[in-house]
Parts: sequence; structure tokens; C-alpha cells
Amino acid sequence: MAAHRRLAWFTPLPPARSGISQYSAELLPGLAPDFDIDVFIDGSPGHVVHPDSRVRVRSAHDFVWAHARRPYDLVVYQLGNAPCHDYMWAYLVRHPGLVVLHDGQLHHARARSLIQQKRDDDYRSEFQFDHPEAEVALAELGIAGLLGSLTYLFPMRRAVVEAARLVAVHNAWLADQIREEHPGAAVRVVEMGVPANLPPPDGGASVRARHRIPADAVLFTAFGEVTPEKRIPQALQALAWLVRYEPNARLLLAGRSVEHYDVEAEIRSLGLGDRVTVAGFVPDEEVAAHLAASDVCLCLRWPTSRETSAAWLRCLAAGKATIITDLVHTADVPALDPRTWTLLHAPAPDRTDAAVEPVCVSIDTLDEDRSLRLAMRRLTANASLRSALGRSALALWQDRFTLTHMVAAYKAAIAEASAAPLPGEARWHRLPPHFTADGTAGAVRLLREAGVPDARIAEIWRGRS
Repeated sequence: MAAHRRLAWFTPLPPARSGISQYSAELLPGLAPDFDIDVFIDGSPGHVVHPDSRVRVRSAHDFVWAHARRPYDLVVYQLGNAPCHDYMWAYLVRHPGLVVLHDGQLHHARARSLIQQKRDDDYRSEFQFDHPEAEVALAELGIAGLLGSLTYLFPMRRAVVEAARLVAVHNAWLADQIREEHPGAAVRVVEMGVPANLPPPDGGASVRARHRIPADAVLFTAFGEVTPEKRIPQALQALAWLVRYEPNARLLLAGRSVEHYDVEAEIRSLGLGDRVTVAGFVPDEEVAAHLAASDVCLCLRWPTSRETSAAWLRCLAAGKATIITDLVHTADVPALDPRTWTLLHAPAPDRTDAAVEPVCVSIDTLDEDRSLRLAMRRLTANASLRSALGRSALALWQDRFTLTHMVAAYKAAIAEASAAPLPGEARWHRLPPHFTADGTAGAVRLLREAGVPDARIAEIWRGRS
């Protein structure tokens, strides 16, 4: 019997509060029967939740010697735009593999990491390499923290793409964009999958009771961090308008708050203290109950990094009506325009088996306030529409976004990446110098200052005495 291929898997894992940590924890058990997997995390393995008894969890500090002693067949990097992925950058260029790009842009996390380490010159050179067409002075704005929303125009992903054997993304739009920018890059779409939703026996009644939400209220719920980017201010303003006409509407914010947005103050200013519940962080084991308690889920996002929302997919798996932002990478999802209540998007031409009924309501960012009000008012008043959208949502999840679909797509991506050649020397030497530096520059400088000849220094590095 042939030995399983050995994978080194870089990812955060629970209890790290990251959507990607949960993603890997759900995915790895599906791959474990076919692969020998070591997961490399940032920190001690003792504090993580093991995704499967067949998957070993190790510190990333162990990777280099483990790989040298017994090389892995493929290294897989689950890379996102968040601090919990910073540690991967030290490995992904020197040990090329399959990079699963969860966000279309990495600038926020990468800039913060380099600048906090006082590596301003490295940030400058990496920014210029990633975006050679951009004005050099823009990097100075980044260092000063003044780029603001312009950050989204400069994704800082070229080094990652050029160093990878294969790049996997979660939607076709982002794959096409990367191929256009990097014609030589190998890019594959691996659609995200989430497990089936198993509602609690009480149908979410205990959640409503805990938060004092009436049983007959129409409950809108927003999952995830409570941030302006999730359009929470717009949702609150829409609710303040809505309750004049539909007094039984309520809003539940199921996610942790952030320092840069005071949601409690905004709720008070709008007089919504008895209409909005700030639940805080919801543990994974309680998400199903909160979904069951909800009538409509708000899955809004702007600006966007072209990421696929796992929270939205979980709402689909729960058979819930959803309101989403109309984005280019979800244009293949049949949706209703709340201004006309007609179909906004049809299924993609290659998906003849996809649901032809609308699965959500989609909000145009150029008419966000009015569209969101119209959507929330009709969904509050029309239970049959909520049910119809929920049924179509569940059908879409079954067609495209199950764990079974994702595991199959990963097996194909792993096979393709394993067969792909390693990046050549020419690509390696194009990268900014801080990627290719071997870490000996400081020691070499000290030896030279001590008068050690270069020939002797070279012997030292070759291990000669």
C-alpha cells in the first residue's frame, strides 16, 4: 500500500479567533484519511484545539529542521490579511508551495507587520516590487499610516504569487484578476465549504430568551466583528427608520466589538437601546443556535478584499434569508434587487444545475441606504419571501458550498501543486532582497570589522574549521 503524501500545513487553529482557524479545523479531518499532515502554528501546540487525532500540530519553529530531515511533499499556506498569519511570511518564499489566498489583498497585515518591526526600508522595497507602477512616495504614506482606503488599491500580493507553486482562491473573479496581473502564475479556484447546520431542538428559543428578544419579533442578525466595514452603522440607521413602520423588527449583533468603532454609543444616539442586542463574541458551538433564532442575516461588506464570507455560507447552510452587498465576486449568485424586486444576477453559464431562484437580496453600494431600508422592510413584513429565499439558500449551499465539495477541490489542488515545478532562480532573484537574505548579514559585518578575511568567512558558512 502506497504511503500517503506528506503535507506541511501552515494555519492558525482554534482557539485563535480567526475565520481561517475554524476553516482549517473543519477542513483537515476531511483530508486526514488521504494525507499525512503536520500543522504548523505560531506558538505552542499545547493551546490549540486539535482538528483530528490523525493530524499532528507543531510549532512553526520546528518546520525547517523537520523538513530537512524528511522533506514534505507539499507545503500549504492558509494566508489571510490578519496578524495571525504574519509568521508564514518567513517560510512561504523559501519553501514554495500551495498558497491559499483567503483575501484578495494583504496590505493591511503586511504593512503593519513590517512597520511595527521598524522595517521601513523593507516595506518600501516590497511595496515598489508589488506595485512598480505606483508613485514611490505612496509608500511613505503607508509608513505614516495615511493611506486609508487607498490601501485597497495596492494589495501587496505579487511576491506571494510569484513565489508559489500554485495559488488557490475562493472565487473565479479573484482568480481571473490574478491571472491577468501575473500571466505566468498557476491559479485554481477552490470554493469554500462549510458543514451542515444542525439547529438546536428549541429552534433558537433559548437564545431569544437569553437576550430578551420577543418570540414574535422579526430578528435580523449580523455575524462577525462589529465594524463599519460590515456596514453596521448603515444597518442601525436602517433599523431606526424601519421601526416606524414595523415595530416588531429587532437586530442582534453576534460578534466582538472593536476599538475603532463605538457601537453602543451609536445605538444610544439612534434611540435603539430596546431594539438592538450586542451579544459579543459567539463561540462556535453556539453559532447554530443563534442562526436558528434569526429570521434574516445581514452579510454586508464594504470596502472588500474580494474575500468569500464564511459567515454568509453558514447562513446559507442554515437555510436563512440573507442581505448581502452586491460585489463583483458574487455576481454569479442569483439575487433580488430591493428597488425593483426583480432578479439581479443569473447563474453563471457553466452552472446549469445551479439554483435559478433568488437566494438573497443584494444591495448596491451606490444606493446603499435606500436599498437596505427597502430590503429590511419587505423582509420584515413578508414571511413567505423569507422562507422562499431560505429554501433557495439551502439549495445553493448543497450545490456548491458543502465540506464535501471543498475537500474534493483541495485534493485536486494538492495534486496540481505537488506536480508543479518549484519557482526558478530567475524568479527568486527578482524578489526584494529581504526575502532572499539568508540572515547572516549582521554576522558577516561583525566578522569583517574584526578583520576576518572574506575567504575565511565563506569557509565558516560552509561548515569548515
